[in-house]
Amino acid sequence: MLNTVTSPLDPALFAEGPARDARFTVAERWSECANFPEGHPLRDIEFFHRQMNEEVDSLECSASNLQDFPQAEWELRLGLARQCADEARHAAMFRRIFESRGGCVGSYPVLNFQYRIVAHIRTLVGRLVVQNRSFEAGGLDAITHGIGEARQRGDEELASLFEAQRADEIVHVRFANEAIHATTQREPRSVLHIGAALAAASKAFGQVMGPEGTAGVHYPADVDGRREAGFTDSEVKLAVRLQEQPTNKATLEASRP
Repeated sequence: MLNTVTSPLDPALFAEGPARDARFTVAERWSECANFPEGHPLRDIEFFHRQMNEEVDSLECSASNLQDFPQAEWELRLGLARQCADEARHAAMFRRIFESRGGCVGSYPVLNFQYRIVAHIRTLVGRLVVQNRSFEAGGLDAITHGIGEARQRGDEELASLFEAQRADEIVHVRFANEAIHATTQREPRSVLHIGAALAAASKAFGQVMGPEGTAGVHYPADVDGRREAGFTDSEVKLAVRLQEQPTNKATLEASRP
């Protein structure tokens, strides 16, 4: 069942949404989506559909970074271009499993909050902190949890999909961590840009998800994945501590450099 929320999001926190064709119903808030409860036969199918769209969002974020910051270092632009290819592959993976299990594209509302939050940030370092170091690093925790759940119920197809996704996401977080570190060393004032981006993203994320979208959501930190992705031991410990007391800001706060 869809819950309709009529109050608009704060336009000062969001960019315009990316284009979607007529098949899609684009929601603004988590409460407007088809949020099936645990055990519902459509829960996994709806997740595949929503995740397919979120992978496209990630592709659009990385493509926007290439377009909006043409003077970025070549190695960073190469990492962003590779990320575009990876996210396109992930979207195709989720579409394939969604349709193979009876789904039809456009059957459920989708959210474009990641793109709208990231594209609103005016600095590349701020975008990398929010998209790669925050959203995607938080995704590592969820993916690793999903691998265990899928294996427990004998769904090897889904476990393999998640493992392939996790390997790519580690690379995305690592190249962003390297770029962020280099930027803060070269331009100490960039730490202010990072703080402003995280603060705005946290507010925007809270508006989209609301307390109902984060209540009870808890994935243990993927310690090995975060270390492989370039987080320091102290940053990993902070992520573990915050995930033990989850809030709708935990992922963003755990990503402060």
